[in-house]
Amino acid sequence: MFERRFRYLCLKFECMLQRPRRNRKNVAIRDLVQETNLTADHLIYPMFLIDGQNKREVIPSLPNLFRLSEDLALKDIEDSLNLGIRIFDIFPAVEDHLKNQTASYSYAEDNFYLRIIRKIKETFPEAVLMSDVAMDPYSSDGHDGFVENDLIHNDKTLPILSKMSVAQAQAGIDIIGPSDMMDGRVGAIRRELDLNGFTEVSIMSYCAKYASAFYGPFRDALNSAPKFGDKKSYQMNPANKREALIEAKLDIAEGADFLMVKPASLYLDVIHLMKENFEIPITAYNVSGEYAMIHAAAEKGWLDYDRAMCEMLLSIKRAGADGILTYFAKDFARLIKSS
Repeated sequence: MFERRFRYLCLKFECMLQRPRRNRKNVAIRDLVQETNLTADHLIYPMFLIDGQNKREVIPSLPNLFRLSEDLALKDIEDSLNLGIRIFDIFPAVEDHLKNQTASYSYAEDNFYLRIIRKIKETFPEAVLMSDVAMDPYSSDGHDGFVENDLIHNDKTLPILSKMSVAQAQAGIDIIGPSDMMDGRVGAIRRELDLNGFTEVSIMSYCAKYASAFYGPFRDALNSAPKFGDKKSYQMNPANKREALIEAKLDIAEGADFLMVKPASLYLDVIHLMKENFEIPITAYNVSGEYAMIHAAAEKGWLDYDRAMCEMLLSIKRAGADGILTYFAKDFARLIKSS
C-alpha cells in the first residue's frame, strides 16, 4: 500500500524514480558500467605474404595494407607485437605459374609461405600464427576445393587439405584455419595432424562462411578469384541462419577448437546464435569488404574513421565474438594505446 501511494505522489509531482541517464553522466561512470570491452588481446591481424626481399606491394582495394616479403613481414610483426597484437593470420599471394589443379605447391618443400612461417617462429616465438587452409591460393581454378569437369569434388579435396595442414604445422603454425567449407574437412585434418604428432595444434574452423559479396578486396590481394562460376555450392546461403548450427555441431564433433563466422558485422545474429548455443570460443572475420567500405566513406568525409572502426568492432564483440580477425587490428591497437 505504501509503495503504491509513494509512486502516486511521485507521478503527481512529476518525480521520476528511474533515470538511466544518471549512469551516463560522466566518463568514469560510463566506463564503470560498460558491458562490453575490447582490447588488442581480442584481435587477430591478417597479413599477406609474397616471395622475395624488400618487397611491399600496394593493394588498391585495401588501403594501408600491403603484400610483404619476409623481411618486411618480420618488421610488421614486430611493430604489431609492440602494440599488443599477438595473433597473426598469414596468407600467401602465390604466383600463377606455381598453381595447378591439385594445389601441390601448398605442401611443397620450397614453398616460400612455409619458409616465412619458420622464420617468423624462429624470430618471434611468442607470436601465435594462424594459417589459411583452402585450395584457392594455390589452385589454377581459383576454387577452395578440387575441380573436375567444372564440379567441386568434396571428398577428393580432403586429402589435399590434410597434407597442406600437416606442412603448415611442421613449419610452426599454431592454429590451422580451414576456410574451404568442404564437408568433413575438420575431422580429416584433425586425424592427420594427430597421426603426425601435432596434437597441440589447434583448429579454428570457418564453420559459418557465407557466400558474401564482401570478399572482393581479399581476392584482389591474393589474386585468387574463381576462374569460373562462384562458390555458392560450398559457402553458405546468406539467407540461412539455422544451417550454421548444423555446421557448428559437425565441426565440434570432428575436433574444432574454435568456431568462425565470416563475414562478421553483417552476420551479428549468427555470431550471437553461436555464442548462445556452444561452449567453445566463437571468433568472427571482419572481412576485407567491411574494412574497405569504412575507409571509402571516411575518405569522402562521410564517416569519422576511428569512431566507425571502433563501433563496428565493438558490435562484433557485443554480439558474442571472443576474438575478431580484422584488418583494423593495428589501427585499433594504436588508437587505444594512445588514448
